[in-house]
Amino acid sequence: MAVGSEGAARGSHTTDSADGTPWEPDWDDEYAPVVKAAGRQIKLWRESAGLTQQELGDAIGYSLGMVSAVERARRLPHPEFLGKADEVVGAGGKLAAMKKDVEEARYPKKVRDLAKLEADAVELGAYNEHNIHGLLQTEEYARALFDMRRPAYSEDDFERYMAARMARQEIIVRKYAPTLTFVQEEVTLWRPIGGRIVLRRQLEHLLEIGRLRHVEIQVMPTNREDHAGMAGQIQVLKLRDGTAVGYSEAQLSTRLVVDPKQVQVLELRYGIIRAQALSPRESLAFIEKLLGEMT
Repeated sequence: MAVGSEGAARGSHTTDSADGTPWEPDWDDEYAPVVKAAGRQIKLWRESAGLTQQELGDAIGYSLGMVSAVERARRLPHPEFLGKADEVVGAGGKLAAMKKDVEEARYPKKVRDLAKLEADAVELGAYNEHNIHGLLQTEEYARALFDMRRPAYSEDDFERYMAARMARQEIIVRKYAPTLTFVQEEVTLWRPIGGRIVLRRQLEHLLEIGRLRHVEIQVMPTNREDHAGMAGQIQVLKLRDGTAVGYSEAQLSTRLVVDPKQVQVLELRYGIIRAQALSPRESLAFIEKLLGEMT
């Protein structure tokens, strides 16, 4: 790397937490060994190349503190960090090969757990009452939601949650995608999260996704007298092995429901909610009407 490019690269990074996500694994976090192994490998390859931490940092555009923190598994290396370090120390792709696993470790554990369930699902059904479901959100809409959280997220946590939410949406376009059904409260289609332009793009996105053959989006009108979802949001997943689980998220906690009797209750409620909502065709027409009224 030329001296000029070193300076440019160094200027594109900071010496604070923006350089990488702090690594604070739960005691049962399966990614802890991966992160620690990545740090050890970076150190071994750096020492084998005869470089100090400062020299490696200068070569790849990161601070001495960041290189040290990564090697001690106190911060997660950005994929760019691994790629550049691989080249500088001559690891022949061995460090770069860790990008996928380390990138997944950046996501909060509770999000990874949900993503694993979604990846194993053959059918997913979700009812949301306050905002558009995460799998259906545009990036602008999701950023607006995370930005309004109070207490505010740190910059690290903000980007971790954003990256995780966008990555989860691969379930919609992957090969052999599961059947996906969503019921959205009418108010979620009116609430201008992020502003009028962001909402309009979000509604257009709903129409696009709702026309996919394996996706059905339904709207629950506000004027419904009977409503089986008054206890809050519901998410039910049917897995490849034939079992079903429920998942819910409240103010300060998330809950995985695995007891068959409780899952059966959630499935029953969700089925009734779908029956009470507008049909998928009526719902898309409803969203189109809203868009027309916004022009």
